[in-house]
Amino acid sequence: MDDQQLLRYSRQILLAQIDIEGQQRLLDSRVLIVGLGGLGAPVGLYLAAAGVGELWLADDDQVDLSNLQRQIIHHQADIGRAKVASAADRLQAINPEVKLHCLEQRLDAEALARVLPQVDLVLDCSDSFATRQAVNAACVAAGKPLVSGAAIRLEGQLSVFDLRRADSPCYQCLYGAGEETALSCSEAGVVGPLVGLVGSLQALEALKLLAGFGEPLVGRLLLVDALGTRFREMKVRRDPACGCCGARPAA
Repeated sequence: MDDQQLLRYSRQILLAQIDIEGQQRLLDSRVLIVGLGGLGAPVGLYLAAAGVGELWLADDDQVDLSNLQRQIIHHQADIGRAKVASAADRLQAINPEVKLHCLEQRLDAEALARVLPQVDLVLDCSDSFATRQAVNAACVAAGKPLVSGAAIRLEGQLSVFDLRRADSPCYQCLYGAGEETALSCSEAGVVGPLVGLVGSLQALEALKLLAGFGEPLVGRLLLVDALGTRFREMKVRRDPACGCCGARPAA
């Protein structure tokens, strides 16, 4: 770490839980962000600012006027551009030291199998149940930790699935393998600060996992009620009969 890096990350380094060693772990880390919308925006901004060494940005969508109410990484001038390109510009402006990889595509099983060996952690910021299932299956197969967030209307959810721990559930243990039935934000609506809150919490969980501090949300589901400003936590246990991760050795 040079003097400029020590100054840039000084407020994090001052924390005993992070220090020089934890910051170096962040600089050496590689992260995949699936979705550069309402959740992926704060995730990308905070991870780039924190000094995560490499960020892989995946999204097949373009910036639309209706996105700007909550997807704070994109600007008015970006309308019509690929979200990965728009996001990359913002992240490079915040921290030019971060290495960026832009994947302007929807990640299917084959693409995920190619990308996951090159990263240390995955953040699912998508709004598609099918994508979440595919990302979860790929993380289980590759043994990569997954930080999953969701928000719609005035409700949010967040959990961490870390398959390096034998007692950790996976996404399918919690939500099953059924078909997508929930409405999207474009159909049901969502308030902007809620996705900012959930995305920021996802970024925090990612930093904890990468730098090795704190207690990640493994085996716990955090529920956010924005209407009443309340947080509730539920325990989530691994399902031994899970069709995705059930073949792993028991704890």
